[in-house]
Amino acid sequence: MPRPTPGATRPHPPLGHLYGVSGRRLMLHRSGEGGPAVVFLPGAGLVGLDYLNIHNRVAEATTSVLYDRAGTGWSDAAALPRPAADVTAELHALLRAAGVPGPYVLVGHSLGGAYARHFAHRHPADVAGLLLLDPFHEDLHGLAPQEARERLTELHRMDIPDLTPHQLDQARSQAAPLFAQWPDSVREALVEHHATAAWKAGLYEDRNLYDEVAEELRTAQALPDIPLIVVTAQGHDDAQAQLWSDDVLRWINATKSDLHGRLASSVPRGEHRTLPDAGHGWLHEESQDDVLQAVLTLLARP
Repeated sequence: MPRPTPGATRPHPPLGHLYGVSGRRLMLHRSGEGGPAVVFLPGAGLVGLDYLNIHNRVAEATTSVLYDRAGTGWSDAAALPRPAADVTAELHALLRAAGVPGPYVLVGHSLGGAYARHFAHRHPADVAGLLLLDPFHEDLHGLAPQEARERLTELHRMDIPDLTPHQLDQARSQAAPLFAQWPDSVREALVEHHATAAWKAGLYEDRNLYDEVAEELRTAQALPDIPLIVVTAQGHDDAQAQLWSDDVLRWINATKSDLHGRLASSVPRGEHRTLPDAGHGWLHEESQDDVLQAVLTLLARP
């Protein structure tokens, strides 16, 4: 059942502006000039400003855009999870409301990769290229070992508790090192948001990923003939290591690499790249140079 996201409405984002879209205010932060604009679509449990460092580097070459989906970050609350069709329609309207002209190079991470693909299916004329960072693939769950499927079912059914004051302090301490390289004006806000709200939104967003969103991808038209780079992270990831056994982790890495390779080969100008030392959740920081190079490659392609 969809749930509202407590704490998702924050009137004053540390960067960016709030734009009215379909009765909600959505946060968008824009830097740089020129086109095509690069638009970052965060993974579940992440927010636009988590990509600020790579965003600033991209903005040296072209317009770069960060945003928060409804129900996440500093955008207004929404019942989660949501269909991909709602998320992509919202992004399309937000970019128009903010005056960011297309076509766009979409950088979709994890769940954001599924949304980026869906956007390209629905609005092919508005997409100049796709960079998918360790994206969700609709066939992964069906191929998964029984252990993994049962664990996901358990996670999706569990109640999401409020943290005690002690647990909140622990969450802040765990989040703080992640943002050591962020500007002072943003760091504390991100640490607090990750400790109190982002992880909850991520758990809720994930709950329709393996059925509803997967089916939306399966039934969509083929991707348009656009430049595509699919990046697979193969390094250690702390969050995944807490969820899965070593055997399941090895299976995940091998299977997603195969699926990502097939996805890249589904279009004439597709390319598959692997990051052996980057984990799933923060590959945009752990392999920032590689992500930037992939963006620049897409910007240079006709």
